[in-house]
Amino acid sequence: MKHFIKYLLFPLILWNLAGKAVLAEDGSRTLVFDDSQYTKSFQKIDGKKIEFRSFENIIYIKNPVSIEYQHMNIYIPEAYFEGKQIGSYNEKTAPIFLPNMVEDYMSGKAGIPKIEKNGKANEILLALSKGYVVAAPAVRGRTLKNSEEEYIGKAPAAIVDLKAAVRYLHYNDERMPGDSNKIISNGTGAGGALAALLGASGNSKDYEKYLRELGAAPAHDNIFAVSSYSPTTNLEHADIAYEWLYADTDLQTKKDIPTLQKWFHKKQKSLSEEERKVAKELKAKFAGYFNSLELRDKEGKLLYLNYEGRGNFEDYLKHLIIDSAQKALHEGKKLSSYSWIDIKDKKVQDLDFQAYLHSEKRKKSSPVFDSFDLKNAENELFGNKEQKAQHFTEYSLKHSKKNGNMAKEEVIKGMNPMSYLEDEEVNIAKYWRIRHGSSDKDTSLVIPVILAIKLQNLGYNVDFFVPWEKQHEKNYDLKELFQWMDEIVKKDRR
Repeated sequence: MKHFIKYLLFPLILWNLAGKAVLAEDGSRTLVFDDSQYTKSFQKIDGKKIEFRSFENIIYIKNPVSIEYQHMNIYIPEAYFEGKQIGSYNEKTAPIFLPNMVEDYMSGKAGIPKIEKNGKANEILLALSKGYVVAAPAVRGRTLKNSEEEYIGKAPAAIVDLKAAVRYLHYNDERMPGDSNKIISNGTGAGGALAALLGASGNSKDYEKYLRELGAAPAHDNIFAVSSYSPTTNLEHADIAYEWLYADTDLQTKKDIPTLQKWFHKKQKSLSEEERKVAKELKAKFAGYFNSLELRDKEGKLLYLNYEGRGNFEDYLKHLIIDSAQKALHEGKKLSSYSWIDIKDKKVQDLDFQAYLHSEKRKKSSPVFDSFDLKNAENELFGNKEQKAQHFTEYSLKHSKKNGNMAKEEVIKGMNPMSYLEDEEVNIAKYWRIRHGSSDKDTSLVIPVILAIKLQNLGYNVDFFVPWEKQHEKNYDLKELFQWMDEIVKKDRR
């Protein structure tokens, strides 16, 4: 009986914990940060004690539709309540690190500071040790339903929630330590896409109606900088970008992938004839899209592809892989087993780009994102209140095996950072750090490259790199990430 009561009460306890909010005299929810509602916490990193105050389960909107996924945890170094500094930061100047935990466009929980299984501090704890204030929001995702079995986390719910969290921070800038003008978003995969979208669409009117319905704070939602790992974004062009690279390669087999990913690997060993036909047709569509972007390299030279999909953009990508291999070589990694890399006197002279693609192989069958049977995560992302999944490309809609519907144009636009980069009414983040591993086949390398080049062409500060042999992983270079963050904050003060 005792166990029965325990499990009966557990959901109510969780509800109370997640329902923390500041109430006005009339009992309504306000969005004023309450600095009295905290617990003192500490963790140790390499024997050093990191002390901080934990303000958890803060609801960041007045009218939540999911308290479980519309709250955030805020962590503030204890030093700032004692008038002390951490490095060059104090309670007024400390940047605000904003990591999201979204994966596969599912609902993301609010992050917490902890030591990972490998014994290292996670990004939140490391941020605190370096003097950052951390705001880690939970956001809604594609499978979330309410009590009436309606979907409440379909696009653009996740980005709307992130914007609402940012507005809360701007609104409370004078009430809490940390500088809301120095918010740095962070995420990986779908989370990386959202981190980028947050940085690209600051204060866009496209989201205003959603934010107003939720009762978001009357403040801005622009941010200072973006840290994005392997962003699964630009989804309406992701299929054609994938096939431009991998249409002629075969599927990975279990021997091609790390042990930990074997559990998720499909049993299919090669593409079917139908899939090869689809891949070829999608590949043919990419050059037109790419050329329409009118991207230029750092010397101002126009990047292009001809009607066969060949052009100097291939050389651009090849040199990204050369730079990646050269850094790996400099760090002591042995690359002699890669027959497609030409190394002389410890310098990468050249490489066969097509051989590189074939050595890595594709990870997914075609189409990779907008599935004809509406079973992919991205199809579910673009569902609506009643429908579990929808199409988001004309090609897959035409070939739909489920008589699927098309997502609304404004919703598709609202999930793509590329949609906002030339919008003069939008406030875009000034600094960007984008990473995509050389062995990451979850999305095409082309997608983050296009985003990075477009940002550079528009005059934004972009740090883009392709880390050698990295898969679809998160925050694998935290030391370098925080060095970059410290540098851009310091640069902006000059």
